[in-house]
Amino acid sequence: MSKTILITGASKGFGKVWTEAFLQEGYKVVAAARNIETLNDLVSKYGDAILPLSLDVNDRDAAFSAVKKAHQHFGKIDVLINNAGYALFGAIEEANEQEARDQFQTNFFGALWMTQAVLPIMREQKSGHIIQTSSILGLITLPFLGLYNASKFALEGFSETLAAEVKDFGIHVTLVEPNGYASDIWKNETHSKGIAAYDGIKKAFSESGTTGSFGTIEATSQALLKLIAATNPPLRLFLGKVALPFVKHHYEQRLAVWEEWAEVSELAHGN
Repeated sequence: MSKTILITGASKGFGKVWTEAFLQEGYKVVAAARNIETLNDLVSKYGDAILPLSLDVNDRDAAFSAVKKAHQHFGKIDVLINNAGYALFGAIEEANEQEARDQFQTNFFGALWMTQAVLPIMREQKSGHIIQTSSILGLITLPFLGLYNASKFALEGFSETLAAEVKDFGIHVTLVEPNGYASDIWKNETHSKGIAAYDGIKKAFSESGTTGSFGTIEATSQALLKLIAATNPPLRLFLGKVALPFVKHHYEQRLAVWEEWAEVSELAHGN
């Protein structure tokens, strides 16, 4: 069955790879990005099957306008993939106000605006699938990615709530949880101005190997195609060999500590 997919952040990384995979599968794709010139190769190859849209997801009005154009052009939107995002590197203390606000504007509010814009269309259709490109760092954390971690934790919270609110309308929600991948988000990272006191800790962390092995972006395409084709998609889908074991390890540690303090927790309940 042919589907129409609207994806943000389509100009590079996961977005570009997934966009081409969808087109190869015969889907119609609305590819939204700040720089749509990078999509010229796909337009030349796939013609009318792709609609490039210039979009800054930080602009709520622009997000609603893009969804309206997409719907008018193809007549429906079966899948929304909120993929636009970037990572701010640095210690919590190092981030300035604008850097913190910008991180949330793109990673959280951009996804929120696009989701709000598409929901009336999907409710009217009585069907739809909203896919959020999150991260395992929306479930566990790593040092020096605190604002990125926080933006993905926020995305997780609103998306899990959304799933409960819209299931009776025939709308599914999935959080895609990649482990590390050799993508542009890490090649073109944004860094806060450093504070010398953290230099030693940063060096030790970078040499610890905590981040594990990176996956290959192109290898994720089949997983996304299976996800989109599923009649009962999961709320969360991990991508990569590292993701699930890494999160399980951290949650086992959390549960052990919570159980250790369970008696204190129960005392706090009262009679």
